[in-house]
Amino acid sequence: MSNGIELHNVTKRYGSDANAPLAVKGISFEVPEGTLTTILGPSGCGKTTTLRMIAGLESPSFGSIIMGGRDVTTLGPADRNVSMMFQSYALFPHMNVIENVSYGLKMSGVRKNEAMARARDALKGVGLVGFDERLPSELSGGQQQRVALARALVLEPAVLLFDEPLSNLDARLRREMREEIRSLQQRLGLTVAYVTHDQSEALAVSDQIIVMDHGVIAQRGTPQQLYGHPESEFVAGFMGEAMVFPAVAQPEGRVELGPLTLPLRYDIAPGVVKVAVRPEAWQIGAAVGLPATLRKAAYLGSVYEYAFDTALGSVFVVSADLSRPLTAGAQTTLSLAMHGVSVVPAAA
Repeated sequence: MSNGIELHNVTKRYGSDANAPLAVKGISFEVPEGTLTTILGPSGCGKTTTLRMIAGLESPSFGSIIMGGRDVTTLGPADRNVSMMFQSYALFPHMNVIENVSYGLKMSGVRKNEAMARARDALKGVGLVGFDERLPSELSGGQQQRVALARALVLEPAVLLFDEPLSNLDARLRREMREEIRSLQQRLGLTVAYVTHDQSEALAVSDQIIVMDHGVIAQRGTPQQLYGHPESEFVAGFMGEAMVFPAVAQPEGRVELGPLTLPLRYDIAPGVVKVAVRPEAWQIGAAVGLPATLRKAAYLGSVYEYAFDTALGSVFVVSADLSRPLTAGAQTTLSLAMHGVSVVPAAA
């Protein structure tokens, strides 16, 4: 892993007081060379602190950080060969686009003509040909984001870091730019650590997702593993808006969820468990199922969102069946598909 990232038992405590709370609590993980790892979690979970320690903007209280096989724990950002793209983009307002992109190269001692040529190549790579003379104030949010990305890429870093890079964009631009970032990462073989709180964004761009909760790693794995096989109630609830219900795992390999019986697809101890159900897993109108009364419906264009009252409590359902919409008060039954249903330990 010549240009990858390794964190070994990294802990971060702010302040010198031994009783001060820990922002990050002894985490270890790797970002293999040429891959994109997303650090995902709610506000305050420690994800941005972790990224800032990788960048050299914060020092670990304990543990070590290895990049390219070299211990960089005590080195500053300039000695780590990393570029970081911030949520705010941090463009210089008085500099035009080409000056913003070439600034880091000039500060590194690259000659002006070469710096300008490399900056133009970087701008071409993010689709901003002909924007050289514009000021940041003359650009849209998506264009400013592309300038910031070009400025990070032009330095040809071994490691590229993103801190909530798309949070200031509207939904359409977020989708476009996450595709752009993923495409560039794969085309250039970049090693990327990417912080976000947006589950859809993480699923769309990642080779590996690390879910953090209160300073520790709750689970790590591929997008498919995190979504399809969460190991705790927290991860199940965080990845994709799953609702969690109490249930009982029987010794013969089935799970009883109220009147519903589910097959147990992986090993879990018999007894009280939790079943996490994603909104798209519910099937409406089964011959045998959970009796349900529709409380409210919302039309979102491509799907309907339904809230049902059931013996399990309120159930949130997303249905792609636009041909047979239900109205409030409708009586029906709900059953569960094989996808989007996970069983996790009750104590998790």
